[in-house]
Amino acid sequence: MEYTIRPALDDDAADISVVILRALRETNAKDYTDEIIARVELSFSPDAVRELIAKRAVFVATIGDRVVGTASLDGSVVRTVFVAPDVQAQGIGKLLMARIEHMARTRNIPALTVPSSVTAETFYARLGFNAVRDSYHGDERTIIMERLLDAPLQGR
Repeated sequence: MEYTIRPALDDDAADISVVILRALRETNAKDYTDEIIARVELSFSPDAVRELIAKRAVFVATIGDRVVGTASLDGSVVRTVFVAPDVQAQGIGKLLMARIEHMARTRNIPALTVPSSVTAETFYARLGFNAVRDSYHGDERTIIMERLLDAPLQGR
């Protein structure tokens, strides 16, 4: 399948929201309670996503006209990496992360940090990120992971 990675547009906000909410409900729900999922979902309405597009470097992965994934760079922090459940494990997340890394290198950012969900920890570890510490927002566990950009990307 042919995937395209491109900068997100305001018009993509609703589609990005759908991808994120589906991934939360269908994938992350295996590792988090319904209450945590519902709380996280509040941050990803189409209007909230539109605000993120205005503040961060946001990318989308598309198959044809369909948005199937998203990732963003907020300074040196990777945020909001989600892939639609029906196309996960096909390399889309890795392509999004490669675009994020490329942008970070062009901005001379020496290291990337990602607040990883429990669900995504192995994904980031395969890309060379190392767990630094756990962070808790109430009962929601996030793993703070880092990767130096002078280290080669794993699995290339």
